[in-house]
Amino acid sequence: MIPAIPDVGVRTRQRIAWRLLPFVFLLYLVAYLDRANVSFAALKMNLDLGFSDRVYGLGVAMFFVGYVLFEVPGAIIVERWSARKWTARIMISWGLATIFSGLVHSPGQFYAARFFLGMAEASFFPGMIVYLTHWIRLSERGRAVSILYGAIPSSAIIGAPLAGWLLGIGWRGMAGWRWLSVLEGIPAIILGIITFFYLTDWPHQAKWLPDDERRWLVAELEKEKLAKQAKHSLGILQALRHREVILLTMAYFSMVTAVYGLNFWLPSIVKKLSGTSIMNVALIAAVPYCVGLVSILLVGWHSDKTKERRWHTALA
Repeated sequence: MIPAIPDVGVRTRQRIAWRLLPFVFLLYLVAYLDRANVSFAALKMNLDLGFSDRVYGLGVAMFFVGYVLFEVPGAIIVERWSARKWTARIMISWGLATIFSGLVHSPGQFYAARFFLGMAEASFFPGMIVYLTHWIRLSERGRAVSILYGAIPSSAIIGAPLAGWLLGIGWRGMAGWRWLSVLEGIPAIILGIITFFYLTDWPHQAKWLPDDERRWLVAELEKEKLAKQAKHSLGILQALRHREVILLTMAYFSMVTAVYGLNFWLPSIVKKLSGTSIMNVALIAAVPYCVGLVSILLVGWHSDKTKERRWHTALA
């Protein structure tokens, strides 16, 4: 039987959930908006700049070259230095890289912009997963991660109609696809500045938590940490060779291959198949993500409720 959570624990969980989860959700929503807006920009950009599908596909891939190189080091920095400072740096630099993406004129500039965007954003998602372990117990982490992941379909639900509208503008003689990148890069910079002052690295530093709640949370997370160390005590290289890590990496690789294939080509596919307007393409492209958002939240909630992870992951 699962032991009942004391009143102080209930209050602490609620306070942390309301303080942190909406904010990290917003951060990831903006991050994914900046990452995936190129799929809508391509509807106009490829024609304006004479980019072939091959040029566009290589540019999309360049994002992940920078991403892969800096993803793991950034996550380690979050754990060992400061999630608050590193996340603020990430957001400001990816906002600037997104703005630069709207100013390209050649394939080389497009590749460079995508590479630096991937490099700037690389450790945001793994960093946020690490950051949540600083604040949320393992038994509640499925719901927390599902809320964070919910930003992915939410970014498409919000971003698709927004992109459809922005692609139709031509302010100051600049094409709509350029404005799409410029205007979507600015919120990341603003949120990066806010992050520096809003986030707290560790519970023992949280002045916004009452003393009894802070002590309870620190004790609970320390208890989990000691239990984990007793069961698994692995260095970084050992972890990378660990059977479960390798299997989960292969599963995740397969999943994101399909996801990004859909994300980056869906608007172009819908446009070519339907021949409809860009706004209608954007609305149609948002439909799968409406279903995905509901599914993500339900799976995360049910996984925590049943305390089962393996089948929830495998079947999804």
